[in-house]
Amino acid sequence: MAATPDSRDLHSNSSSKASKIRLFSIDTPQMRAFHLTWMAFFVCFFAWFACAPLMPVIKGQLGLTVEQIANINIAAVAVTILVRLIIGPLCDRYGPRKAYTGLLLIGALPVIGVGFAQTYETFLFFRLCIGAVGASFVITQYHTSVMFAPNVVGTANAATAGWGNAGGGVAQGLMPLLLAAMLMLGVGDNLGWRVALLVPGLMMLAMAALYWHFTQDCPQGNFDELRAAGIAIESGKKGGWASFRAASANYRVWMLFITYGACFGVEIFIHNIAAIYYVDHFGLSLKSAGIAAASFGLLALFARALGGIISDKVALRGGLNRRATLLFIMMLGEGLGLLWFAHAGSVTLAVIAMLCFGLFTHMACGATYALVPFIDRKALGGVAGIIGAGGNVGAVLAGFLMKGLGDTQQTLSMLGVLVTVSALCAVAVRFTTSDKNDEPTPAVAANNIPA
Repeated sequence: MAATPDSRDLHSNSSSKASKIRLFSIDTPQMRAFHLTWMAFFVCFFAWFACAPLMPVIKGQLGLTVEQIANINIAAVAVTILVRLIIGPLCDRYGPRKAYTGLLLIGALPVIGVGFAQTYETFLFFRLCIGAVGASFVITQYHTSVMFAPNVVGTANAATAGWGNAGGGVAQGLMPLLLAAMLMLGVGDNLGWRVALLVPGLMMLAMAALYWHFTQDCPQGNFDELRAAGIAIESGKKGGWASFRAASANYRVWMLFITYGACFGVEIFIHNIAAIYYVDHFGLSLKSAGIAAASFGLLALFARALGGIISDKVALRGGLNRRATLLFIMMLGEGLGLLWFAHAGSVTLAVIAMLCFGLFTHMACGATYALVPFIDRKALGGVAGIIGAGGNVGAVLAGFLMKGLGDTQQTLSMLGVLVTVSALCAVAVRFTTSDKNDEPTPAVAANNIPA
């Protein structure tokens, strides 16, 4: 069951933010939240991108045109912008436990429903609705931000987001194998991909039950119980839209909105087009293309966490502004690597280039959200929601760019240039002396190295 403020299982240090990440422990509310947030995020991302590696088959079954596929890719990320904007304030108001459970339950409906689509229009509708589960990222970052102290929050945010993001990569490799298993059992192509797409929906329903029963909103307990007891909640300015308004007035939020659009937006775009790009441009089989595309997503298993860890380390020596400078460097690496990928002349060079720019892309995502908890601590939900929405804005714009240019390779080249330019926004993120005072000093942080 979810813990209450006076629950017996809260240890003496469990009512405050954790200053260590005890990776193999689930004894405290902080570590239960850590593990269940990345697991829930993994399931959501698996469901979000489960259709992408099957698109070459779905394209033939539903008779889709290139323009219709472009519309489907845009729809898959468009609605997430709106849901990410509202989910942060909802976390402030109702708590991440209720928000995540509700998103998992509601999001499972279109994930299951897409398998019953018979026309382009119904497939597009369900694909649009599935995009809502992408808002799971905001709840994941919110929950770890309220559970972990400044000296490790960058690592906690990046690790949970990275391991969750890997769900997209696993979907790229596993969904073609699920389809192959269906075919081996004698199921036809038309039914096989539909049955395969039931799996992520059922996973979401199971995850909703786990999240509801084994997490709580913050170290002290659940928001509604704390408010009923007259205890102030640090993470929100009375919750809801007050948090959103406060966040939207902060220029640093919009700078990170742009940088996150340029790193996470590109990540989403690559997830949606990688498999079909390898099939069409290099002539790979569906299985080989899925494996190549999966390698990009699986970088999230360590690369995003690496971005957060490095950000925490450089902050010990130079404070918050060093975090922003690190993000600038990672964005440059992403932009240059993306240009290399766009002009790779062989599938081998393309995969190597994709892994290189993917490494910087995932690390930049981690470095961005290592900054998020310090932008405005009393409007955390609004900050996390707006910046998170930036990632989907970037993906939608990339989709429209590809639709306008009509060529994936040209789109990748243009994105490489835009990402390189957007790195300047990271340099514009500066912090005041009062902001820096909230960073742990080297002496304090040295005693709180993650275990």
